[in-house]
Amino acid sequence: MEQIHGNLKGLKSSQIKQLKKLYHQNQPRDLATTPEFAQRIAAISTEINQAVSAYINRRGQVIRVGVGNPRQTQIPPLELPRYGAKRLSGIRCVTTALKSEPPNKPTLTAMVLQRLDALVTLTLTGSGFQRRGGGATGYVESAYLAHLAPEFDRAAATENDEGMYWTISPPLSLDILTKQDFLNLVEGLEEEFEREYVAQQVDSSHQRVVVVGLMTADLSLQQFEAGLAEVTRLVDTAGGEVLQTITQRRSRPHPQTVIGAGKVEEIAIAVQTVGASLVTFDQDLSPAQARNLEQQIGVRVIDRTELILDIFAQRARSRAGKLQVELAQLEYLLPRLVGRGEAMSRLGGGIGTRGPGETKLETERRRIQKRVSRLQQEVNQLQSHRSRMRQQRQKQEVPTVAVVGYTNAGKSTLLNHLTNADIYAEDQLFATLDPTTRRLSVPIQEELQTVLLTDTVGFIRELPPSLIDAFRATLEEVSEADAILHVVDLSHPAWKSQIQSVSQILEEMPITPPDSLLVFNKLDQVDNETLTEAKDSFPSAVFISAQKRLGLETLREKIGKMIENI
Repeated sequence: MEQIHGNLKGLKSSQIKQLKKLYHQNQPRDLATTPEFAQRIAAISTEINQAVSAYINRRGQVIRVGVGNPRQTQIPPLELPRYGAKRLSGIRCVTTALKSEPPNKPTLTAMVLQRLDALVTLTLTGSGFQRRGGGATGYVESAYLAHLAPEFDRAAATENDEGMYWTISPPLSLDILTKQDFLNLVEGLEEEFEREYVAQQVDSSHQRVVVVGLMTADLSLQQFEAGLAEVTRLVDTAGGEVLQTITQRRSRPHPQTVIGAGKVEEIAIAVQTVGASLVTFDQDLSPAQARNLEQQIGVRVIDRTELILDIFAQRARSRAGKLQVELAQLEYLLPRLVGRGEAMSRLGGGIGTRGPGETKLETERRRIQKRVSRLQQEVNQLQSHRSRMRQQRQKQEVPTVAVVGYTNAGKSTLLNHLTNADIYAEDQLFATLDPTTRRLSVPIQEELQTVLLTDTVGFIRELPPSLIDAFRATLEEVSEADAILHVVDLSHPAWKSQIQSVSQILEEMPITPPDSLLVFNKLDQVDNETLTEAKDSFPSAVFISAQKRLGLETLREKIGKMIENI
């Protein structure tokens, strides 16, 4: 389709017709451009007194023509035919400049964002003449050839651009430019990029991720750094590899892109440079923000909630766990469905059904809503089943203690060593998802009595509402327990804020058991200063090391006294 992009305001129909003819000017594969094509695009640019940019693929076909510089006419990242740190996009741009100077930084940045094979900038004389037969000559004063620079070659950039991602040639005559072996240049660049890519390549089973953190006015530096570190751990747990972390400080998130336009551009360049396939934000994104970011960056963009949902989907083992995860994922997905207008419509048959009809988006949304309703019914049934099981335990008068805590606090390890259970325990966030109940003998009034310990899903700050709703059947194990063991990872730098996060989630539950015991874990990994501070702040707490089996007998006695006072 011969569409002219950019600013067409004020152009005559004859000038637009000349621009459309550029689509029919095929170029040789081994040359950046030909003298005839360069003079023709320069003649049109001189006539309309605006920059003109033409994008050419490696077959020599003109695939995009725009009025404006490469920044104003660039190809959207999602429409680029190739992507990757070891390859170029397979497209070169021939553009004009009204001033006799090298391409500026915004133009070169556009080259990086599109990962162009090369950027040819033609400076204009401001005059020229038309030969018979339509050939134009005399419009080009000089030319600059710019291309991406491999790591080892970045020192060859000019002093102003040192450390950037491009190399610019000195002014060239059109005759010299059009005789250079362009294909050899591009193939040599891609060989160097591939060598760099292999040198820094991570395990192929890991997804390459760029993490983005936003520090707003309501966050302290410690809170921000702890949140960013947590997202990095979440990426690792999900099976990704963080290649780069980018941060920004703003008073509040940008309504359209969360971060500023310059930072979005920086992320897009980083994604191109390191070959990332995913960008993860340390906070929740609205559906519109996620779409805007994906369009400008060119790879998939997810937020913290979607990252947690993905981990839950990996960790769910039981039917109940899978059921609750699917419900949470569908509720998250529903507002993020995007349609494509009438192109995605479904036509009916008969009177009153003609026209655009029902779009595929509406059909998909209704299908998901039906599935959500069905899953909610199944969760309700699961809730009833768990309620009946609890009632049976209550008839037997067996006290129940729920083990809660921040994710990776050591709850599963503690349950294993207290009850000789065989629950999966690993140094990962959300290593276990499904609740497990085991019997434990504790001393009560000088006799051993049995209590039930229930390991629950780990909490995390700002636990997504969709997860709380979907896991209400599981979280009721906490609400219906007789007492709570709140396990805290004392070795974590943010242990205080983790206590607050768990306490806040417990307060939001409909019923919270009246008795709770604070258990500080990982005692063997804590310095004396932290230990003293915790003992002074929480004198009635128990200090243990579940991994080293330190303090477990004291914990048993404390549990017995807590149950005795119920």
